[in-house]
Amino acid sequence: MPHIGLFALVVRDYDEAIAFYTEKVGFELIEDTDMGCGKRWVVVSPKGARETRVLLAKAGNDDQVSAIGNQTGGRVGFFLNTDDFERDHKRMVDAGVHFLEAPRDEPYGMVAVFEDLYGNKWDLLQLKVSG
Repeated sequence: MPHIGLFALVVRDYDEAIAFYTEKVGFELIEDTDMGCGKRWVVVSPKGARETRVLLAKAGNDDQVSAIGNQTGGRVGFFLNTDDFERDHKRMVDAGVHFLEAPRDEPYGMVAVFEDLYGNKWDLLQLKVSG
């Protein structure tokens, strides 16, 4: 198994999730296919990514609705790597992404936690190059 190709995020609404991830985070829309009965197959991905993609899965029952925004129990559950932290942090702040903290330098790299439109926590992370 060479990589994880797709993971799902439970969302309230397809279109608002697409708008957030494409317009604010900077992802691109890979696929938006009508599956019938109000369901869609919606996939977004960081621009240029070849392997990892995110399935935006609309909540379909009360249990799924209750998980929106808290899919990892309040912990940072998603890690968005960048090759230019300052560029991407500024772009995301300018686009209205809510960061929970100022950027900080850690032994493993530069990091700042942000929330998606539902409250799921993500790290924006530029790893240090080991050498």
